[in-house]
Amino acid sequence: MRAALQPIADWFVYFVVRLFICIVQATPLETCQYFAQGLGFLAADVLKLREKTVDTNLAHVFPAHTERQRRKLKRRMWEHLFLMVCEIAHAPRKIHDTNWRRYVDLRKTRELVTHLLDERPTILVSGHYGNFEIAGYITGLLGFPSFTVARPLDNKHLDRFINRFRGLHGQFILPKEGSAKMIEAVLREGESLTLLGDQHAGDKGCWVEFLGRLASCHKAVAVFTIAGGAPMLVCYARRSDKPLHFEVGLEGVADPALDGPECAGVKPLTEWYNRMLERVILTAPEQYWWMHRRWRDPPARVKQRLAA
Repeated sequence: MRAALQPIADWFVYFVVRLFICIVQATPLETCQYFAQGLGFLAADVLKLREKTVDTNLAHVFPAHTERQRRKLKRRMWEHLFLMVCEIAHAPRKIHDTNWRRYVDLRKTRELVTHLLDERPTILVSGHYGNFEIAGYITGLLGFPSFTVARPLDNKHLDRFINRFRGLHGQFILPKEGSAKMIEAVLREGESLTLLGDQHAGDKGCWVEFLGRLASCHKAVAVFTIAGGAPMLVCYARRSDKPLHFEVGLEGVADPALDGPECAGVKPLTEWYNRMLERVILTAPEQYWWMHRRWRDPPARVKQRLAA
């Protein structure tokens, strides 16, 4: 019975989401920001969504903060997430190839463009920080198509809707499972591959410190750089002074051709890009997904190895 009703439920959820997006698109962004503030308070202080995960993460990363400071940070995180959705809804109607400078402040432009124009493939690494969906949109808008590895949504209608936004200017989505041959082809053709570097990789991942705690990272992120001879660029799209205005920048580059110590192996490179992500996140911590279950307890064998 549940399997029979699932298609109906998926259509209903899709209809509600599309209706919400229509309302958001008809609402000025300044008004959306006020609503995001109210929804942030509702999520953090009333409904207390993901409260245990968020509180644990903030307590570990900011032990010197008072409870009031962490509560404010939690509320601002939820506000950021709701505002992020509104920005994604408004972006296609507002940011175009003729006016993008009004909304985007590019940092380290020459270095970033030089690598994107290189004949070699490029690995773009970011995290659940700022408006990473807008980052892919802007990159494509500027004439640099990219391939992004992402897990398909369970609701196929929502998945198709979101991927339509992502692909407006040339951001192509590769499924997280079973895309090895497609990724090999992308790197072989010298294209750009975009990855979120702060996803939990399970017990068999590469365990490194991230914001003061052990976290499991996907080894493939570093392997693509080392095996493919592809420079790794740690990038970000941080909201600046008001909604839909972003600072898009390059935090660091690890180039295997330069034989730097960070490219000496999978673990050094994984540690390096996590340090870069730390620097980005701590610049505006309210724009990071603290409700994200980034940190898990490593298995006993991993603890023993790290202790040794």
